[in-house]
Amino acid sequence: MSNPLMWKPSPEQIEAANLTTFARFAREQFGAEVTAYAALYRWSIDEPADFWKAFWNFAGVRASRPFDVVMEGEPAMPGTRWFVGSRLNFAENLLRYRDDRPAIVTWTERGRDRERTYRQLYAEVAQLAAALTAAGLEPGDRVAGYLPNTLETVVAMLATTSLGGVWSSCSPDFGTAGVIDRFGQIEPKFLFAAGGYRYAGKWFDLAERVATVRAALPSLSRTIVVPYPGEPRSAEVPAGCIDWQEFVAGARAAEIPFKQLPFDHPLYILYSSGTTGVPKCIVHSAGGILLQHLKEHLLHCDLRRNDRLMYFTTCGWMMWNWLVSSLAVGLEMVLYDGSPLAPSTAVLFDLAQAQRLTVLGTSPKYLAAIAKAGLVPRETHDLSSLRLILSTGAPLGGAGFDYVYESIKSDVHLASISGGTDICACFAIGNPVAPVYRGEMQTRGLGMQVEVYDEQGRSIVGRKGELVCTRPFPSMPLGFWNDPSGEKYEQAYFQRFPGVWCHGDYAEITDHDGLVIHGRSDAVLNPGGVRIGTAEIYRQVEQVPDVLESLVIGQQWQDDVRVVLFVKLRPGLVLDEPLKTRICCQIRQATTPRHVPAKVVQVADIPHTKSGKIVELAVRDVVHGRPVQNAEALANPEALELFRNLPELG
Repeated sequence: MSNPLMWKPSPEQIEAANLTTFARFAREQFGAEVTAYAALYRWSIDEPADFWKAFWNFAGVRASRPFDVVMEGEPAMPGTRWFVGSRLNFAENLLRYRDDRPAIVTWTERGRDRERTYRQLYAEVAQLAAALTAAGLEPGDRVAGYLPNTLETVVAMLATTSLGGVWSSCSPDFGTAGVIDRFGQIEPKFLFAAGGYRYAGKWFDLAERVATVRAALPSLSRTIVVPYPGEPRSAEVPAGCIDWQEFVAGARAAEIPFKQLPFDHPLYILYSSGTTGVPKCIVHSAGGILLQHLKEHLLHCDLRRNDRLMYFTTCGWMMWNWLVSSLAVGLEMVLYDGSPLAPSTAVLFDLAQAQRLTVLGTSPKYLAAIAKAGLVPRETHDLSSLRLILSTGAPLGGAGFDYVYESIKSDVHLASISGGTDICACFAIGNPVAPVYRGEMQTRGLGMQVEVYDEQGRSIVGRKGELVCTRPFPSMPLGFWNDPSGEKYEQAYFQRFPGVWCHGDYAEITDHDGLVIHGRSDAVLNPGGVRIGTAEIYRQVEQVPDVLESLVIGQQWQDDVRVVLFVKLRPGLVLDEPLKTRICCQIRQATTPRHVPAKVVQVADIPHTKSGKIVELAVRDVVHGRPVQNAEALANPEALELFRNLPELG
């Protein structure tokens, strides 16, 4: 695979990059022969103990006790322990700056909301930490957040983790069953819950939902209700709960007593999507997340104190956890809560212009939506400060790259990245000192020995196969909650290739040593025994202007599998034969005849998870008459009914 060049850094950009500075540091301190990125990557996976020690020192990780050993024992998955003997606190590293530079600026659909400096943020975290201490929070206690992406959510997480508590969150668009399915497993001691939230111009009162969730969690000692910015209606507090201001009233603390804990102390509990059963509770370590996120922020995104970063996310997606770690860099973090398309399709670019963002994070779904809407930000907004656009949540196809460079900014660094909730980090990520090629993720992350395996477990290049990681890395989960033997954890990632992390992505390493993700392995189509990644079809369908969104599955048919494509069209359009022909021709010309769907069916809506990912497996179950487990995990579960008993598939 060889794709056209879209962007490359200037010699000045390469010389000034943190990555270049780190390579120099590695040469001087460790004698590493790393004059180019390829050599640096090879050193990082051949000598992982030296690499991670070098980065720990380079990043200035704050720890009250240094480590005795970087990696304990021979590299093994699972089982390797990292930075044994060290004592640190995650929140202390994020609050290392305490000056008057902006730390957090918050926006809602109504515009700019609030700003906090690093000094003010520290003071608010200190006050809440004192209130939590007085209320009995102990290290290891779970604290749950049923919250929007606002200032108080960040303060609550930092206060919790400063005391050694374990933070877990869901966004407020989750229904009660979805929240209880998640928090019910981890038995939180405290719950921070929103009184309500605003989305797409509508107000959603959560008092009833919060009362239901509280009643279903007998482990709770306190439920703290958080008001939504600028909404007096959110001040109503359900019975048995306490308002945020009342909870912190009287709590005073000049300093935060950052609890010093082992590197592998639990920090976060994140959740699998839950569309194939009860969500898995994935436990992440404080040191692993801190080190991995610092590496990605400093080296792969080239972040520094003068940056202004906004990633569009909710608190139910791991990108929120990734975003808030950027406070450790000392930059200005911008939070946006609401619809990315309200009050207009340009709202995120209004924010980018007003805040003079240097880094904007988004998703292929959002880019496709604004492209279909005809938005051309380079003509309507001043984006001169923007240097990096990040995209994740699904593979970004060639058309997405074209749209960014043609309609947003021609000289921006576009980094399509990929990882997941499982590792709360990235396997494939950006590289500020390397070119960007159309449709490709630039590089495998430093310290991550990512390969592609064929069916027999052999490493391959230039062909499609299973994305794997063959050596341990610090942000591997500690395991699953309530899985003391580790059996479920091993089955999830190490069963296919023993001792090797199998991520569940269908991928390919390119001629440029980049990566292309062709879809999830469990959604791969198999007509006539030929494996086809769903993303290969999506990349072509998204180029048909009449199609807003699509979903493809393999349907069991006459002792084989046939490819079925569902399309959501622009309002008022009907799927006629000429349009079907155009869609199929686009797919055939750019791929192979086997990629062409046997059936193309129009539907009114496409089901998504809360984080915006389409759910091929749930639709496949409906089409085959099988029950869908945990439809509550979907943002629009009613859309599944559109696929039941379709006459076109009979």
